[in-house]
Amino acid sequence: MAEDKPCSCGAAPKLIFSCSGGADVGALADQAARKMTSEGVGRMFCLAGIGGRVSGIVKTTEAAQAILAIDGCPLNCTKKCLEEAGFNNFEHLNLADLGFQKGDSPASDTNIAAVVQAGAAKLTGKGCS
Repeated sequence: MAEDKPCSCGAAPKLIFSCSGGADVGALADQAARKMTSEGVGRMFCLAGIGGRVSGIVKTTEAAQAILAIDGCPLNCTKKCLEEAGFNNFEHLNLADLGFQKGDSPASDTNIAAVVQAGAAKLTGKGCS
């Protein structure tokens, strides 16, 4: 697991919430979020904690400088979980918009890199890095 490294300006973290569903696109979204974390783009955070309204997770999310929701498919479960918890100011990436489809999108290095690139672009310019 990557070590937490706050940005040099002392701002709150950029948080990444990801689908981790049972389909290949869920695995792809999850692995991309983990890769973004290891590369320092942001920090993957617990979507189940948002759904369960775990106070510490909700408070940390409220204080985030930026939030990225990554959904594997058009059901948009990640986006809906954040919205149901009262979060509306976040970037959203749906893998279907990148051409990934259930059953035909393995979590290969090439596919993960494409999602990481698109996710990083969504967070660019959101606070300091």
